[in-house]
Amino acid sequence: MNPPAIKVHQLCKRYKQVLAVDHISFEVPTGETYALLGGNGAGKTTTLSMLLGLLLPTAGNIHVLGIDMVKDRFQALPRMNFTSPYVDLPHRLTVRQNLDVYARLYGIRRRNERIEHLAEHFDLTSLLKRHYGTLSAGQRTRVSLAKSLLNEPEVLLMDEPTASLDPSTADQVRSYLKEYQQRTGATVLLASHNMQEVERLCSEVLMLKQGKIVDRGAPDLLVKKYGRETLEEVFIDIARDTGL
Repeated sequence: MNPPAIKVHQLCKRYKQVLAVDHISFEVPTGETYALLGGNGAGKTTTLSMLLGLLLPTAGNIHVLGIDMVKDRFQALPRMNFTSPYVDLPHRLTVRQNLDVYARLYGIRRRNERIEHLAEHFDLTSLLKRHYGTLSAGQRTRVSLAKSLLNEPEVLLMDEPTASLDPSTADQVRSYLKEYQQRTGATVLLASHNMQEVERLCSEVLMLKQGKIVDRGAPDLLVKKYGRETLEEVFIDIARDTGL
């Protein structure tokens, strides 16, 4: 078993009367891909935001790459990255300018070479001179993915990484992510509603409901445990309280 790249203990986030994340604990071993699954409002995005240090937890501990994210997150952030189709980049900048800004922030050497490499893999070469604000939803998703890999992160957090992508492009993205992880040994934690994506990429699933982890396990074992044929059916069972 690899040591954990992500370690969360009794993590809690409260907004006044709403308990968004309810004392959850989990570990993600180095080099593995885990999924956070749950319906809208289950606490997935809030958990990812606390892992990034964007939100302070109400209680609990977060360690990423052995670093306490509450006390010393700036030591870990250069070795991490994040993608979400719901987080916009500056509309007036071109795709290249946006990627160059982040490459500079991460102190990446040979910035143009790195941008060209990712542009080729995410079919962005013809879009590099386009202003970000003129792009379609799927094109913006691909730019966000390229941004998240600029620094070759050791820990990659992903919120709906293939949202708005057509099936062919989404398949290419998943293939690239698998190759990237195999090549670098990166650790990935993703939140997704695409069960086929989770089954293909993830070795472990954490099922969230109302801020709590209500079940966990390998996708195939969860399917067997609930007597279902697909992970999507398991998801529906848990969401509707019709499972075990």
